[in-house]
Amino acid sequence: MMIRHDKRALSQSFRERLAIALGERNLSVTQLAASAGVDRSTIAQLLSSNDSRLPNGFVLARLAAALGESADWLLGLSGHRGAVADIVEQVVQVTEAQKHPFGENLQSWFREAAGYKVRHVPQTLPDLLKTPALLELEYGSSAARSSDQAIAEAALQLDFTRQPDTDIEVSFPAHRLIDFANGAGVWGEMSASARRAELQQMAVLADALYPSLRVFLYDGATHYSAPFTVFGPKRAALYLGQRFLVFTSTSHIRLMTRHFDDLLRAAVIQPNAFAEHVQRQADLMRV
Repeated sequence: MMIRHDKRALSQSFRERLAIALGERNLSVTQLAASAGVDRSTIAQLLSSNDSRLPNGFVLARLAAALGESADWLLGLSGHRGAVADIVEQVVQVTEAQKHPFGENLQSWFREAAGYKVRHVPQTLPDLLKTPALLELEYGSSAARSSDQAIAEAALQLDFTRQPDTDIEVSFPAHRLIDFANGAGVWGEMSASARRAELQQMAVLADALYPSLRVFLYDGATHYSAPFTVFGPKRAALYLGQRFLVFTSTSHIRLMTRHFDDLLRAAVIQPNAFAEHVQRQADLMRV
């Protein structure tokens, strides 16, 4: 929603929202004046449709405090309601991250973003392109209570990706595929033949899901990103490890979207070449 910042528009928004706040609290102008310590006539003039004036900073602050609303909301500059401290809790939340590749929170956020573009920077490789064996290796035995569960989780992700309105962009550093092929870190627990089969399966899935799923590889020597996902215009979730830091304010979502777009501009492998690139990494492996 585009917000107009001219004085007449601000004045109109202020009158409308002040009237809404009064009505919801069943307050009279006299009662608000007494609570805020502001002259009754001042509030009456601010509510008058014949007057385009705006309150000064002192009056605005007193009215906002008395009503338990933010000054930005009263002026129509924000859609988030409540006192400033409450708004911070609304727009920035900490959510536990379930040790599942596609847990309940993620399922809910993906459903919420249906019809919008989802932008994703994975912690390692994209979960929805992994086999159940790799998911269990990375998430641990406590993550996947059984092989059946891991298979079900992977199938659920793939089913979501195959929906007709799905639009997902993924970006991660190009060197991560080479690290996987070489068995770096925890990936060394997989045999070379298993890693090669994983890359082959990844190439097949990426080709089958394109263009609903588009994967960009950026140069990790020049760019860096923490893992996060932007779920359309609704929310963005920064992965902290055992928790998500979730943002719902427009400004935060736009910031993380711009960061993702920077990664796309730095891509050295484009989506239409990703599947072939992964297959090439598999072919280069010595098994």
